[in-house]
Amino acid sequence: MISSVKLTPSSFTSSDILTRKCSVPKPKFQSLPTIQNVHQSSNPSFSSQKPLYISSIESFSLVTKTQKRAPSTTKCRAYEADRSRPLEINIEFPDEQARFEAAQRFKIGLYFATWWALNVVFNIYNKKVLNAFPYPWLTSTLSLAAGSLMMLISWATRIADAPKTDLDFWKTLFPVAVAHTIGHVAATVSMSKVAVSFTHIIKSSEPAFSVLVSRFLLGEMFPVPVYMSLVPIIGGCALAAVTELNFNMIGFMGAMISNLAFVFRNIFSKKGMKGKSVSGMNYYACLSMLSLLILTPFAIAVEGPKMWAAGWNQALSQIGPNFVWWVAAQSIFYHLYNQVSYMSLDQISPLTFSVGNTMKRVSVIVSSIIIFHTPVQPINALGAAIAILGTFLYSQAKQ
Repeated sequence: MISSVKLTPSSFTSSDILTRKCSVPKPKFQSLPTIQNVHQSSNPSFSSQKPLYISSIESFSLVTKTQKRAPSTTKCRAYEADRSRPLEINIEFPDEQARFEAAQRFKIGLYFATWWALNVVFNIYNKKVLNAFPYPWLTSTLSLAAGSLMMLISWATRIADAPKTDLDFWKTLFPVAVAHTIGHVAATVSMSKVAVSFTHIIKSSEPAFSVLVSRFLLGEMFPVPVYMSLVPIIGGCALAAVTELNFNMIGFMGAMISNLAFVFRNIFSKKGMKGKSVSGMNYYACLSMLSLLILTPFAIAVEGPKMWAAGWNQALSQIGPNFVWWVAAQSIFYHLYNQVSYMSLDQISPLTFSVGNTMKRVSVIVSSIIIFHTPVQPINALGAAIAILGTFLYSQAKQ
């Protein structure tokens, strides 16, 4: 019960303080004695048998001998000990805030570095596998299967918390999984026909597909700088394609189809997954499992076990046991780099993510050229640089 004790000027004056200034005790944080029938003339019904604590003091001041106290009363608020209320104190610590921001920047930087490193490793092993085993449909299936198995084991052993999903979740995820499956297979087909660097140069034109699809199919309008940023993207990709020494139409079309599919995947994901409380890691795990179910029958129909067996035996005879390690590595690292990218998207803004994705392509293109000794003409490198610069400008203009 909140109590209010009013002290009039006659009950507490400066003369009392002056005459007893030597005997004023030091303040102590302890409970007030029990008060009974205080100020009965104004509130005769007030009575408290419990210790009281001071909550606030209003209009309290000391006056000198030459001053007169104002007629207003001094209000002293108190509360009973067994019904205490916490004080609302808002204290900011600049040092703690700075440390928190530094920790967040370090965490995001670690995400980016891990994302780029895993992506580079995946592309290297994926190209090695496809050079020795040119069956992109089975290779794509194994990548999804490895990730699905890893996540099922993580959920079963409680390493990661299993997501709470329902039928509505899987319904909204289905079109996302269809688009993801098409994009994944198309990109793998492209890398089986052309150099890794060329595939990623063409895939850097994905923002152009995003703008065109959003404009003509969804009716979404964009600022003029966004449209202007598409000029270097399209021009750079065209220049790189024309000057590519090992140009292949199937590889080129595979990268283009992958771009279109991933644009639709992002659109379906934004529309269908609003309000779903599933973390980025578990969201991609569910996406991989559903994509695996969609892809498996098509992979069997297009290539088939007989072709896989013949190709596997030939790769083992040429490469040796290391080929098995290559297949395992490309499958595991594919899931890991995608999982880290979705985890990064949970922590950063879409703008920061798009910039990171652009820099990821730079690291993949440069590393693949160095490792596979891909011949690159100066005009081809210029086209790649223009396309990537346009992608960066797009991310800035989009924001």
